[in-house]
Order: sequence, then structure tokens, then C-alpha cells
Amino acid sequence: MQEDIIDQGADEASSPYERAPVLLQVLPAMEAGGVERGTADIARAAAEHGWISLVASEGGRMEADLMRGGAEHIAMPLKAKSPLAIRANAARLARLIRERGVDIVHARSRAPAWSALLAARRTNTAFVTTYHSAYGEANIFKRLYNSVMIRGDRIIATSNFLKSVMEERYNFDRSKLRLIPRGVDLKRFNASAVSAERLIKLANDWRLPDGVPVIMLPGRLTRLKGQHVLLKALAQMQDMEFIALIVGNDKGRGAFRQELEHMATDLGLASKVRLLESCSDMPCAYMLADVVVSASIEPEGFGRIAVEAQAMGRPVIATGHGGSRETVLPGKTGWLVAPNDPGTMARALREALSLDANARATMAMAARRHVEEKFSLERMCNSTLLVYEELLRRR
Repeated sequence: MQEDIIDQGADEASSPYERAPVLLQVLPAMEAGGVERGTADIARAAAEHGWISLVASEGGRMEADLMRGGAEHIAMPLKAKSPLAIRANAARLARLIRERGVDIVHARSRAPAWSALLAARRTNTAFVTTYHSAYGEANIFKRLYNSVMIRGDRIIATSNFLKSVMEERYNFDRSKLRLIPRGVDLKRFNASAVSAERLIKLANDWRLPDGVPVIMLPGRLTRLKGQHVLLKALAQMQDMEFIALIVGNDKGRGAFRQELEHMATDLGLASKVRLLESCSDMPCAYMLADVVVSASIEPEGFGRIAVEAQAMGRPVIATGHGGSRETVLPGKTGWLVAPNDPGTMARALREALSLDANARATMAMAARRHVEEKFSLERMCNSTLLVYEELLRRR
């Protein structure tokens, strides 16, 4: 599937317009997450290319990233999903579009997208959506709710998997669809950029013993991420020495955290498994790992963890569905295992932890090169800006 990815990032995006174009991105909030990270990255890239870059959301921890990148944040209650709230937000966005002369509105989540669609149509403004996930469609009403993400003048899919999902589910003008994989900041996610001092500090903070192999599963604590599958796999490896780090915020899911803690104890893994809060220095965290696991039991639209880990030269074990089938090269940069299958995951973990130094170095080089060629932040930003400029030229 990897060969199907459209390379739109070969040419540098540039803006030939006399007036600085204005971009408005809308999403529920600017808390930590893949959608928020992508929003901040595009906001920065647009500002660096001479655009006026605006982001509307309820705010959050990543607002500072927007300001450092030259963008402006506008607080708006865009988490709300009721029809009345969506209409009220549409009116707010329409006023903002007129007051600031917005040229492009880019929606990244469904409820804000409905408000942005209404506002864009009222103001005759170009409308872009990014389809980030294979949203569940339990009934006709959920299907209608999700369909806003294919109503853009341009529709961005972050993987071939999501492109296929959209084409299977909806009847829409395929010429509007653009495939732009998410990108990783290769300057930040770079093994040579992580200092020994950072590694020592984080290893001490996490109380990691010297010489013990480290297995890491980063990601928010939710059953969909498969932390419980990893624990069942580890229970089949009691003969091996390791420390397993489950790194992520429970976001109010305290019951699931407790379930995992009890499960680790019941499986005899209490001394080998640690549940840690989210880490602000993920490049350093990856460097402490001997193998990084993505155990999602449902297909992910892209799979940022696997790409970040490969950028750091770490072998990856990921479930073989969704976007992971495009981001992990089995046998070269990692392993793909059956979803929700502790047995196959345990076998892959044993193989990963048994790699000798030469095999690890070969895999690290292949992983880094793979990300550089396909999933760089520069490529993602240039491709997205080219979509914006295509719409500006048409208008």
C-alpha cells in the first residue's frame, strides 16, 4: 500500500499573492494529541510562508505552541455537539471570517466541521477537511454526522487506509481528495539530538535499572490502544528479563488504569510493568526503549507512535491493520502482528529483544530512512500549503 501514497511534497509551497492569505483552522481544543500537533505544525508552516495563521478552539496546553509558531489562537466553545451549539458556533465563525478576511477554513473534527461548513458557505469561503480517523458508524444518524468530513472543497486523508474507508462509505467527487500522510519533525525526533543528560534524568525519574531491556507502549490509556493485550503478551514472557513502560494519561479513565494495575498483579507482572503519566520529552523516552509497541485493537487512521519511534531508530511492533500497514515495513523496520492477539505479540517481542547489535543498527538505519523519505514534517506541511494555494488560485 505504501507505493500508493501520493508524493505532493516535492515542490516547495509558495504564495504569489499581494495580500497575505488568511488561514483559519478549527478543532475542539488544543490539548496534547495527534490532531492538535498537526494543527500547530500547519499553523507554524503557514505563518512561515507569509500567511496570517488563526486557530479557533476551546484552548488547552498547546496554545503556547501556536504563539511560538507565529499563529493566533481564538477561544471559541467548539467542543459542543448539540445542534443549537453548532449553529451558534457557525455564527461566531462567520463573523470571524468576515472580520479577519479569512481565505481558507480548515476543519479537523466533526462538530467544529459542521459549524465551519455552515460559516464557510455563508461567507463563500474555501473549506478544507482532514479525515483523521475511521469514525464508527453505528446508525444512519452517526453516518450523517460523520459525513461532514467529506463535504470540503478539498478533503485530506492521512493514509491510504482512510482514503479507502471514505471511498467505500461515501459517494463524493473523488477529484477533491488529497492524500497527505502525517509528518514527524525530524529535527526533534532525532537520536543524535538527545543529550546524555536528558537520558540520565528521565531514566532516573522512571527508576530504570541498568542493563534491563525496556519495552514501551506510549499512548492515552484507553482499551482501544490495547494496553491489556500487551500485558497478556508479557505474561507469556515470564522467563525473560524486561521492564515494560505503559506511558500515557488516562484523561479521566481512572477505572481503566486501575484495571491494568490489577491485571499486572494478577498476571505476576507487578515488578515488571510500570504505568506512567504522559511524557513531555518523547524523543528521549523513545531512546530509553529497546522496542516500541503500538497495540491498538481497532484500526488507527495513521499511527503516529510507530512513525515517531522509527524516526528515533527504534524497532516497532504494531498491529497489522489501519495506517500501520503503511508506516511499518515488516522485517525491515519492525513487525506487524495480528490485532488483539497476545500470542503473536509475545513472539514478536521475543524476537525484538533477541536482536544483536548489528541487527539493531541495520533496523535503526532502515527505520530512520523510511521516515525521512515518506513521513517528514516538511513534506506534510508543503503538501498541505499546496492544497490551500490550489483553492486560492481557483477562487
